[in-house]
Order: sequence, then structure tokens, then C-alpha cells
Amino acid sequence: MTFASSSTGDDARQPWQGRNGPLMIAEIGGNHEGDFDYARRLTDLAIESGADCIKFQIYTGDTLVSPVESPDRNAHFRRFELSPEQHVALARQCREAGVGYAASVWDLSALDWIDEYLDFYKIGSGDLTAYPVIAEFARRGKPIVLSTGLSTAAEVVETVEFLRKVNSVYAGDSNLAVLQCTSMYPCVEEDVHLAAMNELGRLTGAAIGYSDHTCGTLALLAAAARGAQVLEFHFTDGREGKTFRDHKVSLTRDEVREFASRVARVRTLLGNEHKAPTRSEVESGHVESFRRALYCNRDLAAGEQIRGEDLVALRPNRGVDARSHDAVVGRVAKYDTEALSSLALDNFLIEDDEQ
Repeated sequence: MTFASSSTGDDARQPWQGRNGPLMIAEIGGNHEGDFDYARRLTDLAIESGADCIKFQIYTGDTLVSPVESPDRNAHFRRFELSPEQHVALARQCREAGVGYAASVWDLSALDWIDEYLDFYKIGSGDLTAYPVIAEFARRGKPIVLSTGLSTAAEVVETVEFLRKVNSVYAGDSNLAVLQCTSMYPCVEEDVHLAAMNELGRLTGAAIGYSDHTCGTLALLAAAARGAQVLEFHFTDGREGKTFRDHKVSLTRDEVREFASRVARVRTLLGNEHKAPTRSEVESGHVESFRRALYCNRDLAAGEQIRGEDLVALRPNRGVDARSHDAVVGRVAKYDTEALSSLALDNFLIEDDEQ
């Protein structure tokens, strides 16, 4: 995977490049539910899935949620904690397999021991307005992926401006990706709003992407078709019998494999923005054989003037293009011309020239 774009030539690449086009991030997150052995098994499956990057969440309950204001949520996150040593082991497991490792770091003190394993920082939707937290990541200067659930467009723009004020490396799209996201689990289709992804790109000038919480892969494929450069989705070993909500919106290894293949095809179908006849159209001869030229529908003697009713537009486009109809009408034939044979403009005189 890459995070910098080339500027010239056919080899120019978009930022956030993955093996199948967009950077594909498999979010294990909290699906391990605090079980390290299970986390390792999920990581093995995610590696096998072909995802470009495998992502976790690093936190402690007490550094994330107030035990006074929200004791139940505090207890939930405490149950899902992994130790620093376990997180480092998971990062090494990814790196040793040649797969990227990422984490939403919700405890800034964890950067002391996990930062060396992070190629980019992921800022989740809940932290989009947490400026003291965001500032620490921005000062360090690594590429940032910013999810935008819960937010207005104005809030996203304000946060991007804040990032760029802290560190100018986030100007442009090479080091900053903004993801359309809806923070519901699962997210119903009418709340996905993929069109907002492109609007956020126009407003911020950042790379665009999509963080998925729907069931299935349709929204992800649609995001790829709209030009997403980053696709993030939750990952599990199976949804049956699971009670933790994130499993319900997660993809399995085989589903990611199939999805990755489809994303590659979607990116092939997208091609590039330069509209021109393709090589296959040119080599097949279709540019000539499918288009029409002008033909005389009767034998034309030298010295005769061509009238509109003398002309018919037929395939193939040999001789005088059909778009030249008005330029041919009124001209005088220099030579005898056989009906329905190809014409050439230099075989005709403008009437005034003949005089």
C-alpha cells in the first residue's frame, strides 16, 4: 500500500493505493471481545482475506469513558481491553505476514509503544471534535484517516482546517483521507449517503473513502464505484451466535476475498476520466464502420451543384464525415461521381470559386 501520489505519466497513482485499487482496511476492532487468542485467530483470517491493512482499537476503559457518568460503557470497554504486549504481538503478526497494521488509538499514552507499527493514524468518528487528541496525532505528521460519522459538513471542514493549522503536511490529499461514515450498527441503507463522500472531497480537498457499518458489501462496492480511495469494513470469523453488535456488520474471510475481486473489477470498469476512443474501438475499425459519412444518392455529373436532397448519411464513415453536410450543400462537382461511392471535399468546388 502507498500513501503518496506520483504526478506524471501513465504510472501516476492515487494516494492510499491498495492491491485492488482503494486501500482496504479490515477492522477487527473489538470483535476479539478481550480474548487475545481469539484476536490472533481473527488476525490470521484477516491476513488470508487479502485485505491491505488490519485494524484494531487501542484503549482502556478508564482513559476512554467516565466511570461516573457512564459506568456501563466504562465496564464494557474494560472487558474488551488487551494489554500493550498483546497489541504489539498483533502488530508484529500483521507485519510478519506482509500486511499493514493500523489502530484507532483512543489512549494517547499508547503511542509510546505502538507508534512504530503504525503507517497512518485512524481518527474515529467519535473523536472528530476531540481537538486535544487530534492535535497530538497531527503534530507527529503521519498520514491520517478521518471518519466523519455524527458530524455536519461544517464540522468536518473545521476539523480538517484544524489539522492543517497544526501541521501543513495535511494540505492536499496525499496525507489525509476523509471517510463518509454513519455511526449506527447496523446502518440502514437510507442512512448511508454515499454521495456525501464526494461532497466532503470537494469541500476539503482530501482523499475520499467510506467506513461501512451496513450488512453485506453493496455499499462498499457502490463507494468503490464513486471513487473511494479508502474502504474500511468490520471483520469477523462468522456472524452466527454472536451477541456483540459489531459482528453483525462484519465480513468474513471468504466474503472479503470475493469483495476484493469485485472491487478490482469495479476499478477496471471506472478506468480514467479522459474520454477518447479506446484502443479496442480503434483497432476493431468501429470508429469508421459504426459512424456515417455523406454519400450522393444518385450519379452526379461534373459541373452539377449538390443539393441537400442529393445527400444521404450512411455507414461506413469514409470520405466526407456526416457532420460536413452543410459545408457540402451548394458545392459543384469537379468530376463525375458514382452514386453511393465515397466522396472527398477536394473533389468539389464552392460555387463562387468556380466563377
